[in-house]
Amino acid sequence: MGLVDFVSEFCSVSHTHRLKRRKQLQTVEMKVRIDCEGCERKVKKALEGMKGVNTVEVVPKQNKVTVTGYVEPYKVMRRVAYKTGKKVEPWPYVPYDLVAHPYAPGAYDKKAPPGYVRNVLADPNAAPLARASSLEQKYTSAFSDENPNACVVM
Repeated sequence: MGLVDFVSEFCSVSHTHRLKRRKQLQTVEMKVRIDCEGCERKVKKALEGMKGVNTVEVVPKQNKVTVTGYVEPYKVMRRVAYKTGKKVEPWPYVPYDLVAHPYAPGAYDKKAPPGYVRNVLADPNAAPLARASSLEQKYTSAFSDENPNACVVM
């Protein structure tokens, strides 16, 4: 039977196999304005009914929604926007430890949660001052208080 199936596979033209690609486990972080407990419930309800979602975590103080599961990020964001009617955007912040100059113009954001700044590392045109070159780093560290070999004149 194995030989007959093997030979018949070459003879038939109309029989094609399509392999479905399985989605990978992803974590989607997004920024959604959450004003009250009703908004929080509405966002959770919209996402918990979605196929492939494992967990939904909502942090109202940071306006952050984290979804973990076998989902595609754009579909999750589109679903939240459609079901809740709220503006949804990818989480634009990173911890300020990851940015070389977190208080440079373009990186620092007053609306960011405590300990976070804008993600200027992903967009090269966003804040050129936040990404210092090695030459700039050398000059700024020469007069730093944390540098034990800094200029003594200061």
